[in-house]
Amino acid sequence: MPGENLTRDEAGARSRLLTVHGYELVLDVREAAGPAPASGPRTFRSTTTIHFSAREDGADTFADLIAPHVHSVTLNGESLNVDRVFDGSRIRLDGLRAENELIVDARCAYSRTGEGLHHFTDPEDGETYLYTQYEPADARRVFANFEQPDLKAPYDVTVLAPEGWTVLANGAATGASAPPEGGGVRHTFATTKPISTYITAILAGPYHHVRDHYSRTFADGTTLEIPLGALCRKGLAKHFDPEEIFATTKAGLDFFHDHFDFPYPFGKYDQAFVPEYNLGAMENPGLVTFREEYVFRGRTTRASYQARANTLLHEMAHMWFGDLVTMEWWDDLWLKESFADFMGAYASHGATRFDEAWITFANRRKAWAYRADQLPSTHPITADIRDLQDAKLNFDGITYAKGASVLKQLVAYAGEEAFLEGARRYFKRHAYGNTRLSDLLSVLTETSGRDMAEWARAWLQTAGLNSLTPQVRYDADGRIAELAVEQDAPEEHPTLRPHRVQIGLYRLDGGRLVRYARAGADVTGARTVVEALAGAERPELVLVNDEDLTYCKTRFDAASLDTLRRHLGDIEDPLARALCWSALWNLTRDALLPAADFLELVRRFGGAETQIGVLQMVLTWADSALEWYLPRARREAEAVRLAEAARAELRRAEPGSDHQLAWARFFAGRAVTDADFGLLEGLLSGKERIAGLVVDQELRWTMLLPLAAHGRAGEAELADELTRDDTASGRRHQVRCLAARPSAEVKEAAWEQVVESDALSNALVEATIDGFARPGQDALLAPFTDRYFAAIERVWRERSIEIGMAVVRGLFPGLQQERATLDATDAWLAAHQDAAPALRRLVLEQRDDLHRALRAQEDRAG
Repeated sequence: MPGENLTRDEAGARSRLLTVHGYELVLDVREAAGPAPASGPRTFRSTTTIHFSAREDGADTFADLIAPHVHSVTLNGESLNVDRVFDGSRIRLDGLRAENELIVDARCAYSRTGEGLHHFTDPEDGETYLYTQYEPADARRVFANFEQPDLKAPYDVTVLAPEGWTVLANGAATGASAPPEGGGVRHTFATTKPISTYITAILAGPYHHVRDHYSRTFADGTTLEIPLGALCRKGLAKHFDPEEIFATTKAGLDFFHDHFDFPYPFGKYDQAFVPEYNLGAMENPGLVTFREEYVFRGRTTRASYQARANTLLHEMAHMWFGDLVTMEWWDDLWLKESFADFMGAYASHGATRFDEAWITFANRRKAWAYRADQLPSTHPITADIRDLQDAKLNFDGITYAKGASVLKQLVAYAGEEAFLEGARRYFKRHAYGNTRLSDLLSVLTETSGRDMAEWARAWLQTAGLNSLTPQVRYDADGRIAELAVEQDAPEEHPTLRPHRVQIGLYRLDGGRLVRYARAGADVTGARTVVEALAGAERPELVLVNDEDLTYCKTRFDAASLDTLRRHLGDIEDPLARALCWSALWNLTRDALLPAADFLELVRRFGGAETQIGVLQMVLTWADSALEWYLPRARREAEAVRLAEAARAELRRAEPGSDHQLAWARFFAGRAVTDADFGLLEGLLSGKERIAGLVVDQELRWTMLLPLAAHGRAGEAELADELTRDDTASGRRHQVRCLAARPSAEVKEAAWEQVVESDALSNALVEATIDGFARPGQDALLAPFTDRYFAAIERVWRERSIEIGMAVVRGLFPGLQQERATLDATDAWLAAHQDAAPALRRLVLEQRDDLHRALRAQEDRAG
């Protein structure tokens, strides 16, 4: 049998055959807090009963289950030979009847990779915490099922757990009683609405649990009552801020009820912040899970709170886009993720204190999309997903951020009310069902009166990224005689798309660069003349995607680029300024602007940037410009200049401000001279002080990492720091710092722990990889290039896909920035044509990043 990697064709055949009526699931986790077994994985008992019908009498199919041991399989009352029907990932089901009952009794393995039922023991207090994470197809690691999104069914869940534990599932709790034997508590839950396997969930452990309530009275007089919960580990309770979380939750529920006209359909609404989480969050209906890093252990910036609010609202939007109405197969993953990403910013701007949400979207989220859309693995928003490995890799910048950007363009194209009315009809028409692209286009055509099929062909069904460049001709009086927008596309993805844009004209006024004229235009084809701006006074800056309505790379004419070199920080409008920063970064990545020039812009204008989210993104780009795009011969001098600028801005920033904290973090990462390291050491010891800067535990680890990487903090110092912070977070930080030390023995040990052993959890694998691959340690890392290419196919085959992705991406020898590394990559790709397509895709993406960096370095060096 084909094994774990379910294909689209197999799922389609099974969907045409089966209708699933319901699941009864019993999980026994009472031994979770006990000692680990002497050998083999830690396991739990999973008993599943599935009621389903088959459209063809006597037909064959299979159920999905990944488990180390299956006690029994019973189909329609007949006990099946487990050795014959179970191959480790599938249960063969032959001779189906019109109506069927399948009972599977198994021992499933707890996960330490964040896939399935994750088991975490808190080093701070020894407590055990469990939670599930399934998307796209890891529910089969916890219970037998039909693992595909279009076989929805209701679930009855029972969990047997230790006394004193909080236990939650998608449905509301209906009872807690003593089981007939074995001790503990038997928890039962309300039957769910029909949902897909990948959004079922349980959570169990001694979680810190705070409760609240939401009530909404609708126009017809009916009232909706939603119990709210917020949870985290006990060890994080002192840092938890549930009031802020509940405030955002209630604002979001109000906002979506106002706009969607469909009451929240899943009863309660719990939000749990869980340890060692691979994702940002997951939209399990009634039990949303988030990475616990959103519980801030120290001082952080407004941008971090905004990012959390965006994530809270993104997941809430999924209750409608994704949970209520779900894509039929992963080809249409965008039907939930693009909408949720758009709605996260839309609701943040419309319902919360974060009115800068669209600025952050333009600057940060779209940068993710721009990179993904220029990789060799780029794909249309509606992707061709052949199997589950394809699906796993398509949770990317195109499916999320490009899709959301395109929806923003759709709102400009079709109108906001037409877009929202289309959503309302979509929910009502397809509630608790599954859809394809055509279902959405149908309602949008109805509400907008536009040909959505043509729009979809251009925007959803083709890959690639257009560039828009202004071309301006002036008359004898210095006024605009003609302003045209030129559109181009890369050769490999030549589609020219319709863009609804605003074009802004800017000039200096009292030392500020302000917009004095603008015009809307529909850019189509290779060249579009904007007649509305003819006769306007000469601008000093032309911004062709003002207000960020479309998805494109913004280019500048020569005069505008010269203006930005002198007056970038003087642009009055923060969104326009963010768009210019983003455009300049794209020019740098495309080797059209020297990296040294971009760094000069950061030094000159970074300190004047008022938007903290924009500043933090710009500083991230500055890191990349220095480490990837600047010719090596210039790096040492530029690194010193950048650190000097960071130190100056740190001392200049308002005491206690977000900007001061951002510059402190950046300075720590860019420290390069003895004086720089001396300042960090002084801040850690208390011998140095900067007014307003609180060196809390998180900032201490931030400062220790570069000290460790440069040999100025060793094992003893890091052990002392762990004594101060012997928590789960502290241990991750320590592991990262230990792996960062500049020693061949250290790098060898880190490699062995990640590549040759599976003893580390997902969070410690991530931390070890991050410490292992530090810029400036090229010589230490050079011996691992050949070993990387020798190991990755084995790692991909033997480890979980989550760990496989972390290893293939994180250990790629990208810091060996020379043609020989590119040649080694090409040689592996040529010799491994038959490797798993998902693995080849990851290697191709890393190759592209390296090739882009070398092209920029060589172009400027030459």
